[in-house]
Amino acid sequence: MVRLRGARFFLGTQGWNYPAWAGPFYPRGARPADFLTLYARQFATVEVDSTFYAVPPAASIESWVRRTPASFRFALKFPRAATHDDRLAGMPSRTILEHFATRVRGLGTRLGPVLLQLPPDFGVAAQGDLDAFLTDWPADLRLAVEFRDLAWLTTDAIESLAARGIATALTDSPHVPLEAMLGVVERASTGLDFAYVRWLGSRDITDYSRVQVDRSSELARWARALPPLVDRGLDVYGYVNNHYAGHSPASVRAFMELVGLDPPDPGDLEPQGSLF
Repeated sequence: MVRLRGARFFLGTQGWNYPAWAGPFYPRGARPADFLTLYARQFATVEVDSTFYAVPPAASIESWVRRTPASFRFALKFPRAATHDDRLAGMPSRTILEHFATRVRGLGTRLGPVLLQLPPDFGVAAQGDLDAFLTDWPADLRLAVEFRDLAWLTTDAIESLAARGIATALTDSPHVPLEAMLGVVERASTGLDFAYVRWLGSRDITDYSRVQVDRSSELARWARALPPLVDRGLDVYGYVNNHYAGHSPASVRAFMELVGLDPPDPGDLEPQGSLF
């Protein structure tokens, strides 16, 4: 966690449980059971993908709390059973929301924003379903909505979300041209106290142990766009996927350097006591 003028950058990766990181990030020989503890010594936050597939069990919540410091933040993807299967249109989505909210509050101070990722074919014609669902969203859970249909960016949806205290997720992905996304940064952050950024990429990358794509020019553009949000008092949550460049911890460190922050050194993750 880095403090700038009272606001904070929370920067991390999408997921932590990757065996290919043992060596380039985690110490060689590190046990998967210790990955999260090690990860939390390097980064202030993580985006959890498993919650996209199911509401997390209470045992998982308890384990995450036990293995991380109170300052750590978990960003959680909302279950696809509501967004993709039910398409936010009926009682199943409300039931999932109630169950999800009750369960994730167990994270306490460690609960970061929730990401509501909409499918690519969730178009503006479904705005009524989205609005109705958001009416039931609990006020104590920070929320970011990710649109994968570009048409949303040309409507007043971004401003309507901000008026509810909801962020529009800013994505660097194959779904949205970078120019278009950078063009809505101001609209997506006006009136809010946080921003949510996702650096995605191509599924062609299957080796997560090293950087294979040069993303320096894209990251440089984000490094110009995001610090002004922190200067204005927004917490900026940002998460890199392995598919973005090949090895997301390295991409996070590269972005940190670009915005003048001190990136963590994986070499500091030396074996300690009973970890190994």
